[in-house]
Amino acid sequence: MKILFATPELAPWMKSGGLGEISASLPAALHEAGMDVRILVPAYAPLLAAFPDAKLVAEFAHPGGNLLSARLLEAKAGNGLPLLLIDCPAYYVRAGSAYLDGAGNDFADNHLRFGLLSRIAALLAGSASPLRWRPHVLHCNDWPCGLAPAYLHFMGGATASTVMSIHNLAFQGIFPADTLEALGLSAAAYAIDGVEYWGRLSFMKAGLHYAQRITTVSPRYAEEIQTEAFGYGFAGLLRWRNRDLTGILNGIDTRAWDPATDTYLPRRYEFAHMKGKGANKTALRQRLGLAQESSCPLFGAVSRITHQKGLDLLADIGEEIAQLPAQVALLGAGDKRLEAALMSLAARHPERFSVTLGYDEGLAHQIEAGADMFLMPSRFEPCGLNQMYSLRYGTPPIVRATGGLADTVVDCNEATLADDTANGFVFAEISAQALLGTIRRAISAWHDTTLWRKLQCNGMLLDFGWAKAAAAYKEIYAGLGEKKKADRARSPAAADKAGTAA
Repeated sequence: MKILFATPELAPWMKSGGLGEISASLPAALHEAGMDVRILVPAYAPLLAAFPDAKLVAEFAHPGGNLLSARLLEAKAGNGLPLLLIDCPAYYVRAGSAYLDGAGNDFADNHLRFGLLSRIAALLAGSASPLRWRPHVLHCNDWPCGLAPAYLHFMGGATASTVMSIHNLAFQGIFPADTLEALGLSAAAYAIDGVEYWGRLSFMKAGLHYAQRITTVSPRYAEEIQTEAFGYGFAGLLRWRNRDLTGILNGIDTRAWDPATDTYLPRRYEFAHMKGKGANKTALRQRLGLAQESSCPLFGAVSRITHQKGLDLLADIGEEIAQLPAQVALLGAGDKRLEAALMSLAARHPERFSVTLGYDEGLAHQIEAGADMFLMPSRFEPCGLNQMYSLRYGTPPIVRATGGLADTVVDCNEATLADDTANGFVFAEISAQALLGTIRRAISAWHDTTLWRKLQCNGMLLDFGWAKAAAAYKEIYAGLGEKKKADRARSPAAADKAGTAA
């Protein structure tokens, strides 16, 4: 089975969040499960630098509308997976992230940049593809790839089925209606049963409407996005497409995230030999300038600093946390005002709070290993990866009961301790006091060394590898193939052929 995996991000070269990591790990897992996978991604500067000998395999002159011409390059990642790089320097070689400039603002031409990604994905999934390799399934990821199923629908000649994966429904790719012409999309697409969304054009809606199957990154999130509270305007559409919607829990790269082999750690450790975790805590405190207090628990957080992630709740109870006493090591970036509030907290309590703005891969691993507990008080969380890293590193997470957090973290209580499922701490109410109460409860458990060791063991014994998710996607792909065969068998042409034969 041949899968074209279209994505706007690909770790380690370009990632803004979990999608970049998933785009590297899931295709690798699909490949290990026996599928022929190729990753289609814009040729950002880091990718061009990493693959200077990438081979030219196709050219797309005037691909439609006002979209710029592009070349298609082929390279192989270190794990052997083929990469198809869309080479258009005017769109993709610039300072900033995949979506934002150096000042943190959306690129003004994001509709064209990701329109080109979607257009080329559709061309490679249709009869007009310039490649001999033809996919059975086009797997589109998040809004930047959302127009691909719409392009494929209106171009005709589709040779691949389509899957649309929602990684975060809050990001929807909404642009003015007049971008339709610039994107070279049929005027017929601009309808309520199409890409139109409250007088504008939505890439996400295009994918949700035209893709044959929809997936999202956890079972709980698949339920939540069908409600008005979490549907961000698409709850009705998703309820209508309920039979085509599946929640599949993401996995993690268990080779990159393994405390027994992690080269970022000052001291490695494993389930049966946990002494190294204490050494990592000491080293982390030393690196961040936190006090070495044996009776003081250390909380870790690696996150975008945003309202969605609930870090405003943490800022609101910072003074109370300092007095517990407890310490916090935070790594991340995001909302400038929230960053400033957290930095002010760290300035007032330098031995209790450390805030590192930006992203540092090594420090992220060291926080997971050195912290006693991990904080994820998200208002919503489609899947989340850090809580799975934390469980694997023997660092019980404190999470709000939402999305993938609720699917992976089991609250510590009498019943769950008895049945060996407890692995963290969960709260429901979105409030600073609910978070503080859960932190107090976690600290109380931390002081009970026998109970704490049990919590750590329960988490470390879980398997969060990609094999289960890959099997679920493989089943969806296979189902699309069977449906295509059945549709061909029911087509008028097939009926005429059968009648002639009779």
